[in-house]
Amino acid sequence: MEAIRGTRGLVTGAVLAVAGGLLLFASSVPRLPGNVMSLVETFLPWLGLAVPVGLVVAVVRRSAVAAVASLVLAAVWLVVFRAALPPSSEPGARGADEMTVVQHNVSDENTSPSRVARILLGPDPDVVALEELTESSLPAYRIALGRTHPHHAAVGTVGLWSKYPLTDVARVDIKPREVDDGWDRGLRAVVNGPRGKVATYVAHLPSVRVRAIEGYATQWRDESAGRLGRALASERAVAVLVLGDLNGTAADRGLGPVMDQVRGSRGEFAFSWPADVPLARIDHVLARGAEVTTTWTLPSTGSDHLPVAARVRF
Repeated sequence: MEAIRGTRGLVTGAVLAVAGGLLLFASSVPRLPGNVMSLVETFLPWLGLAVPVGLVVAVVRRSAVAAVASLVLAAVWLVVFRAALPPSSEPGARGADEMTVVQHNVSDENTSPSRVARILLGPDPDVVALEELTESSLPAYRIALGRTHPHHAAVGTVGLWSKYPLTDVARVDIKPREVDDGWDRGLRAVVNGPRGKVATYVAHLPSVRVRAIEGYATQWRDESAGRLGRALASERAVAVLVLGDLNGTAADRGLGPVMDQVRGSRGEFAFSWPADVPLARIDHVLARGAEVTTTWTLPSTGSDHLPVAARVRF
């Protein structure tokens, strides 16, 4: 019986060791069939759930191996995510060198733009970026946000509202080759604020799906991320913001071309999707030539995404 317990403890310990290895070295694992590593990276923080499971096994099986492995995994998780432990709540007063930014996929099925706008304006943002705008909803958002953010630009289904003048508004081509023409989900505009000129990109990358044959289907998303990454690499502005629903977390290797150019705040989880039970932050505020100091989520708007707010220090 003790031998069986020891064997079971070793199996549990091995599983926990794999979880710890993924936490530390997921980005070093080669691309696997079905793009499974991209899926793992999306939900990487949730590997910490293996700790209580391992402890239960340790108690039930009286396994010292499982107990030790659980404690080691807990320590690894804390090392990797220690900065994210404080709750994602709205920070204090904005500093003189900071900008507040709100980013939200409003959902093309949302029927209450005025309610959405009230929630998005809660933290008094300097800039608001929206995705999944429709021809019918765009006029309502223009009215609801235009009272406080009179400067506006829209390309396709994405839009930007600002307290400060916008110049050099342009479409950013992030369309995958196989997608039909008319698919416009990227824009660039220069925000001319008190902190200087900020080249601001709004982007909505293609959705991803888990399918029986393909596995984690991210081809279009990854191609679109590559196009956005190249646009950012050629950007010459000193300060750059990227706001959008990127349909992937910062750790997802498919977003590598973008994350090589800009960075976000890793200090908070701020899970934004799905809105009912948030599991991952796929909605982002990213910057270059500036620092995203903190990120938090706003209340639900009726979309399947939660709005994400952030402070950016210049």
